[in-house]
This record gives sequence, C-alpha cells and structure tokens, in this order.
Amino acid sequence: MTSHAPARPPLRLAVLLSGSGRTLDNLIERIAAGRLAATIERVVSSRNDVRGVRIAAAAGVGVNVLSPKGRPIDAWSEEVFAVCRSVRPDLVVMAGFLHLVCIPPDFAGRVINIHPSLLPAFGGKGFHGMHVHRAVIDRGCTISGCTVHFVDEEYDHGRILLQRTVPVLPDDTPESLAARVFAAECDALPDAISLFASHRAH
Repeated sequence: MTSHAPARPPLRLAVLLSGSGRTLDNLIERIAAGRLAATIERVVSSRNDVRGVRIAAAAGVGVNVLSPKGRPIDAWSEEVFAVCRSVRPDLVVMAGFLHLVCIPPDFAGRVINIHPSLLPAFGGKGFHGMHVHRAVIDRGCTISGCTVHFVDEEYDHGRILLQRTVPVLPDDTPESLAARVFAAECDALPDAISLFASHRAH
C-alpha cells in the first residue's frame, strides 16, 4: 500500500498594491485555474482610486486603503502590517506597491516584491514602470527581465528569490519591452510563491 504525504494547505497571501492591479489579477486567475496553491486573504492599497481596489472587490477579497501621505513611515508601516497580521498570512506579496516600508520582525523573510529588471541593475528609488524599461533601452542592453526578491528596508535590495530573462529587441520601445517583461512576470511571481511554499515546508 502506497502512503502519500498529506497535501500542504494553500499558502495564505496578503497583497500590497498601489495601481492597476494587473499582478493581483494574474494571481487571482492562477489560483482559480488551480495553477497556484494559495489564497488571497487581504489586499492593502496605498490609494483608493485605482483599478487594483476594484479587482480585489470584484474577487470578493477584503481591501484596506491606507495612504502614506503625511504619515511617518514607521507608523504607516505598522498600520499596514497590522492589517496583514489580522489575516495570518504566510507571505506578503508586493504587487506594484511603490513605497518603502519598515518590515516588522515577525514578517522578516516573509515579504516579497516583483521588479521589472534584472536586479541589481536598474533598481532603487525612481526605477519603476516605464522608467526602468526606458533606462534599459537607453543603456543598450540586449537582455532584461524581472526579479522576485525578499523585501528589506531599501528599495529593490533584498535577497533574490527568482529571476527570468527576456530579450531586448533592436526595435523595442519602452512599451513593447514592458509588455514582454510583464508576460515573464506573470509566470515568475506565481513560481516564486510556489518556491517559497516548498522551502517553507522543509
């Protein structure tokens, strides 16, 4: 008689976002299709007037909007992670979240971010969205890609979990390169979440 190890429960996620929610949308689709063993327990947005909030609401995921404007970073960060803590996530995923946060000790090694370049290149303050892809093209790079990394208290700085590469074509615009990198992100982030889950189980 063959014995099977019990299936691991789905990884509980909290998602932080600031914009269109495309990455959140991708995670929701992967989970619904059975391609990612996870549940999204809460979304925290730094803005109220963004598509990501509407995507979360349409999917039945609770949303908290917590603006950092006029707030000390430590007090605002504590509020963000208090919301996360309330849903007992295994992992916090930054999905187009454009702010530095102070990581509390109980979340160390449990917050990841996806960045649209091959870090450490084209990372740091100001390097987000089209600014990244324009800089890659202006530098004459022939390869770009995306990076999933653990978050610390510097922009785009923590230990790298996973990277994926894409070619930079001679006729690329920032927009065409962004589309190719985002397609890679749609696979890379779910794969990184699964990798985190497998490491955590050992």
